[in-house]
Amino acid sequence: MKPLVYITRKLPDEVLQPLQEVATVNMWDKDDVPVPRDILFEKAKHATALLTMLTEQIDKQLIDQCEQLKVVANMAVGYDNIDVAYAKEKRLIITNTPDVLTDTTADLTFALLMATARRLIEASSYIKSDQWTTWSPFQLAGTDIHKKTLGIFGMGRIGEAVAKRATGFDMDIYYHNRSRKEAAERDYGAQYCTFDELVEKSDFLVCLAPLTEETKEIFNEDVFKKMKKQAIFINASRGDLVNEDALYHALTTGEIACAGLDVFQEEPIRGTNPLANLKNVVALPHIGSASYETRMKMATLAIENIHSYLEKGEAVTQV
Repeated sequence: MKPLVYITRKLPDEVLQPLQEVATVNMWDKDDVPVPRDILFEKAKHATALLTMLTEQIDKQLIDQCEQLKVVANMAVGYDNIDVAYAKEKRLIITNTPDVLTDTTADLTFALLMATARRLIEASSYIKSDQWTTWSPFQLAGTDIHKKTLGIFGMGRIGEAVAKRATGFDMDIYYHNRSRKEAAERDYGAQYCTFDELVEKSDFLVCLAPLTEETKEIFNEDVFKKMKKQAIFINASRGDLVNEDALYHALTTGEIACAGLDVFQEEPIRGTNPLANLKNVVALPHIGSASYETRMKMATLAIENIHSYLEKGEAVTQV
């Protein structure tokens, strides 16, 4: 009998074919609605492998009732939706999809920075709502990006790719990371500094660090007070790195100028989220890696991880 693989979101048929040759594949039949947790529990009980999204919580409760489960392939570079420590205790292999989304996410991060700085969304709405009746010198005036100071919190692969893009804008690049990144310093002129220095120096502060116990809500009231009043805050990592009440306060009282946000503490957000309704916020629906090419690569790598484990007993990109 072939092993059973359960996929928690509908994926294109062409990426499934290699897996279907070695396993029975069951899949949630919707691409825009997460699989309900009760259905996930029922399907996972009989599965050897799961292919999951960030919307699925692979926690102790689920792991304990899945005696046949051997591998979970998360279709994301992050895996804070999975209790990795407990999975390791249970000898459950966890994989992710690093590298393939680096440039696409960096593109989006820098686009979000530019859209926020130059008020692009607001300007587009200006025309669509028929408000453009004349020209004036400071109409929808934003702020320059070139020759400004960029601070990167989290100099991983995506952070380095953002730094590379910033060199084209003649930006001074500072970063804070758990460890020094000599390659980024050598190749892009990035300068290492403490977290407090990063906060105080940056005209644009970009958050790209993973979510850990140490980074959870690291951007809080005290941090926003230390930032420049003209500073722009960009978050393209995880929403829980930010205390959203503190960010809202900072944006509405003038402690910082603007924010560009691709991630939020609770997703999806609704129009009732206070941040979504501020003119000085550009809010996106977690689309950092959302190009067709990259999402196909992510799906393919997740499939390869499961296929490799089933055929060889080892995954390609194990966490």
